[in-house]
Amino acid sequence: MDRKIFLKTSLLGALLPAGRKFSFSGQAEAEGPVVISTWDNRKANSAAWEILSGGGPALDAVEAGARVPEADPGDRSVGYGGYPDRTGKVTLDACIMNHESRCGSVAFLLDIKHAVSVARKVLENSPHVMMVGEGAQQFALDNGFKKENLLTEEARQVWLNWKKNPEYPVTSWDQYMNHDTIGILALDRQGNLSGACTTSGIGMKMHGRVGDSPLIGAGLFVDNDIGAAAATGVGEEVIRVAGSHLVVELMRHGASPTDACRRAVERIVNNHGGAMDGQVGFLALNKKGAYGGYAIQSGYSYAVRTLQQEELISSESWFG
Repeated sequence: MDRKIFLKTSLLGALLPAGRKFSFSGQAEAEGPVVISTWDNRKANSAAWEILSGGGPALDAVEAGARVPEADPGDRSVGYGGYPDRTGKVTLDACIMNHESRCGSVAFLLDIKHAVSVARKVLENSPHVMMVGEGAQQFALDNGFKKENLLTEEARQVWLNWKKNPEYPVTSWDQYMNHDTIGILALDRQGNLSGACTTSGIGMKMHGRVGDSPLIGAGLFVDNDIGAAAATGVGEEVIRVAGSHLVVELMRHGASPTDACRRAVERIVNNHGGAMDGQVGFLALNKKGAYGGYAIQSGYSYAVRTLQQEELISSESWFG
């Protein structure tokens, strides 16, 4: 699927129950909740929409949405089928955050497919925010999750080919990274926000590397008074500017979702003296239901689902 495509389809909104009125993209009012996600994750949005359209909470919606790519063996950067690290291990990072600023996170998680659901268990069944490595895996097992081999044969072959001429840091971003971390944000009929983020990280990364995706304030942040944001791309760059928290704070001071994302991108680019090869994309949803995204490089897209429409939007970027 070419991520530069723009797809808009009309939905039969009249068949769904009416909800609160929100302003979408700052252009028009519509009835109902909102779900947005990084890249072409319309299937994830559909899973979230089943919950939102029935009046369910945003937290349930974002978890259900994130589980879709986690279970997809064809997605090389999330969950089952994700690219391994340089030792051949698939390690997962994920976090989730609700409208009450409660959050859960896991990092360097091995052999458990649905990292986002483990993160939610951290939120609900522990006094902590983040669990990592063997401790995170044991916590998952104690909470009913099962060990699974996450390395598909296709991903294993990519790893074996890489080993013939290994390079690190990986410079072939398009081949091994894909930037496909899923961040998913939702606003429910009650007007509450939640978000989730999940990834298997950069392919062929160093064993033990953790990116921005499980870090509250970097890969994801939710403030129910203001809005929510998520990030995708080179996690190290997002961490250095506390990217998602930055986006939300910019919205707090009056920036639109798109402009807040653009200004966060600008800060990253300025850290590199105005020139940068890597990709970072941000996604934002404010309390009124307006949404937007912005990226460093062209090619970034994000998916939107509302009562009136389903869209895959080609994002604006710093370097066209």
